[in-house]
Amino acid sequence: MMNNTLKKQFKFSSGTRITGKWHKQQYTIVKELGYGANGIVYLARTGADYVALKMSDSSMSVTSEVNVLKAFAKVQGAPLGPSLLDVDDWEISARRIPFYVMEYIQGPDLLTFVQNKGFSWTGVLVVQLLNDLDRIHQEGWVFGDLKPDNLIVTGPPYKIRCIDVGGTTMKGRAIKEFTEFFDRGYWLGHSRKAEPAYDLFSAAMILINLSYPKRFNKSGAGGIDQLRNAVMAKPELKKLKGPILGALEGKFTTALEMRQSMLNTLSVKADAHSKPAATGTSGRAITATRQQVKRQKSGGGFLETILVVMIVSLLYVLYIYGELL
Repeated sequence: MMNNTLKKQFKFSSGTRITGKWHKQQYTIVKELGYGANGIVYLARTGADYVALKMSDSSMSVTSEVNVLKAFAKVQGAPLGPSLLDVDDWEISARRIPFYVMEYIQGPDLLTFVQNKGFSWTGVLVVQLLNDLDRIHQEGWVFGDLKPDNLIVTGPPYKIRCIDVGGTTMKGRAIKEFTEFFDRGYWLGHSRKAEPAYDLFSAAMILINLSYPKRFNKSGAGGIDQLRNAVMAKPELKKLKGPILGALEGKFTTALEMRQSMLNTLSVKADAHSKPAATGTSGRAITATRQQVKRQKSGGGFLETILVVMIVSLLYVLYIYGELL
């Protein structure tokens, strides 16, 4: 995180007006949105529009993040990150502060959304996230600082947008910004090399965080056993143990592999709801007759199954096809 001394240097009150040295665009600060190792982000207003304005003490950091946003803009399909609107310098009190301006993406972060809407939304949103991660990886980037705070859910229709690309790193280099709870190096002692498996580990930790909203600390040496126990202790995570543990243990090499594991797991859950069974007085399961199956299909159980499939599968399929149009 940004140190307190540096943060104070960038502490500007609501109503402060910023004028770009080169492009002469004017922005009025509304409030602080957040801050990190590489700068501070403000909600600002320009004319009737709201934007997100990030300033930093490092022009190199600004240039790096601007390059990431430009790279994201070239990826085909729905936008991954915020649109880049302006890059400039602000001169104030004999100081020059580099900044860039991006689209202000409105909506709750992923954790807040799931807490409000329910854990049942986790499947379709994480499947979408993994699809977006694959597109990022295909372009040679790793998101790095992947966590619910950096994922905004917009809509309806609901979709995830990535914000704060400060940790995004080119493949093969060392991750330049991370948060311990989602960091492979913190839990397993593995390298922080920018590779798809690093993001997938973080994606698994996001699923864990959605079930443990207050998070938890490493116990002793930490390790995979502590994380496995945390997964198995929560029924909603236990149902997703295949993709979660696969990502934690480094079994997936691409985001598409983890996505497919998620889809397979969700499909099995939906099928389990739709399978009819009856039990005799002796406790022995007996096979349902065709007439019973037909009656169940015309009843509430079938409608419930349809709703499950609609939420978990069809929304995602529509999202994918929508990107291809």
